[in-house]
Amino acid sequence: MIHIKHGITNGEVELQLPGGECIVCILSSERVLTLRLRVGGAAFALVSAASVIVTRDRTDGFKLSARNQLAGSIKQLRTGVENTDVVIALKGGDTLLAIVTNESAKELELAEGAAVSAIFKASSVILGVAV
Repeated sequence: MIHIKHGITNGEVELQLPGGECIVCILSSERVLTLRLRVGGAAFALVSAASVIVTRDRTDGFKLSARNQLAGSIKQLRTGVENTDVVIALKGGDTLLAIVTNESAKELELAEGAAVSAIFKASSVILGVAV
């Protein structure tokens, strides 16, 4: 963790990934204390694949309410009957999974190797620490 902001009801935690990208997580102030979070401590982030929005357009120049906007490339596509799993490779080797409809995958012209951005809200992040 590289930053922890304590608030009255909520805390904000910023994690830095191996590639230098940062993920912001919002959680209750009580949870910040019970997880014993501290700057420099190790933690991991989980994000539901259904909470990740995929875009082929760069998000530079746009202001979005979603705090997390990570650039990457499509490592793998797994097309099902109705949905496509999109595995996004980030700079440092981490991956992020998104689920989009097959129609959206086609409209976005998603293909392995294509540059994409993964967008998700800080409140969609589940933070974990080793015990």
